[in-house]
Amino acid sequence: MSNAPIVTAAAVIIGNEVLSGRTQDANIQFLATALNDTGIRLMEVRIVADDENAIIAAVNQCRQAHDYVFTTGGIGPTHDDITSATIAKAFGLDFGRNAEAEAILRAHYKPEDVTEARLRMANTPAGAELIENPVSKAPGFRVENVYVLPGVPRIMQAMFDGLKHGLAGGEPVQSVSIAAYLPEGLMAAGLSELQEQDPDVEIGSYPFARDGKLGCSIVMRHPDAARIEPIAGGVRKLMRGLGGEPLEDDA
Repeated sequence: MSNAPIVTAAAVIIGNEVLSGRTQDANIQFLATALNDTGIRLMEVRIVADDENAIIAAVNQCRQAHDYVFTTGGIGPTHDDITSATIAKAFGLDFGRNAEAEAILRAHYKPEDVTEARLRMANTPAGAELIENPVSKAPGFRVENVYVLPGVPRIMQAMFDGLKHGLAGGEPVQSVSIAAYLPEGLMAAGLSELQEQDPDVEIGSYPFARDGKLGCSIVMRHPDAARIEPIAGGVRKLMRGLGGEPLEDDA
């Protein structure tokens, strides 16, 4: 059995456009997968408006509960991009022009294109560590265990790929997914018995409809693949006993 520590993270998705439905967030799935590959479990996701009090509450609660917090959105050049200044307030830090960030922006833009709006993206909490932006150059930043990233998926993903090597993770979570054309309710009692055999192995049940037929996928997760296999064997036996044929899925 692995003795690797369990390292957890939360994501705070910031933006009125996400809550209004105008923008569909594409960052949660990426973060969940990328963090797991690094040995960090994404345990919580909060979606909050461009509201100072809401952002402060979400960030302060999450940074106390988890090893890492990743925020996305609200660090652009417009008036409603309030995330950077709000993070400073969450930590009780001064907020203002970061000389290193300003130099990056001035090197990227032509002198005539350096506007005060663009230079707003060089404002950070005092003492923040910059996060390189290889796409559009305007950096994100880190304060303690909070990583502040843009909401544009391709930029956020590129920036995460650059910072992930500095994250201290545990052991990546392994998973096995087995599906069958059986109703979820028919398997419920048997799944409860299997869960009692090893409470540390997560067992999730996910109904689906394919080709006009109802079925259910059972996903088992644990850092140690050897711990999963006895439960997976029990799931296969349960499905066959109920008249179904186990179908191995990609989890």
